[in-house]
Amino acid sequence: MFEQAQIQEFKEAFSCIDQNRDGIICKSDLRETYSQLGKVSIPEEELDAMLQEGKGPINFTVFLTLFGEKLNGTDPEEAILNAFRMFDPSGKGVVNKDEFKQLLLTQADKFSPAEVEQMFALTPMDLAGDVDYKSLCYIITHGDEKEE
Repeated sequence: MFEQAQIQEFKEAFSCIDQNRDGIICKSDLRETYSQLGKVSIPEEELDAMLQEGKGPINFTVFLTLFGEKLNGTDPEEAILNAFRMFDPSGKGVVNKDEFKQLLLTQADKFSPAEVEQMFALTPMDLAGDVDYKSLCYIITHGDEKEE
């Protein structure tokens, strides 16, 4: 399901969350992780709901399975490419940045201007400054190689 580099990243994330280093993520681990991130008042129900997603103790295998289920919600790469191709009638593999920005700000689940800028900061562009949607689709479905 995952490449070896991704599994290693998940191991690192798991060990960051497993505060007491017992190999199981428990409520106190979650509470401490949130605390380190600056969020100190997490409702008990929210923590319980997170733990219930594992349907039992959350060891690394369960943790990996949960992420696999969550990440599986991403559309296949080909479906995302086909969506972008609608905005690329010439078939160049790019979408005009300004047109794309306008769509993000005005259609469906609208992005805020800050979200658009954050996305563009991570989006591959061609020399003309347009969105290289083939590379973007790869990042969406496989992760950003630069993060390794």
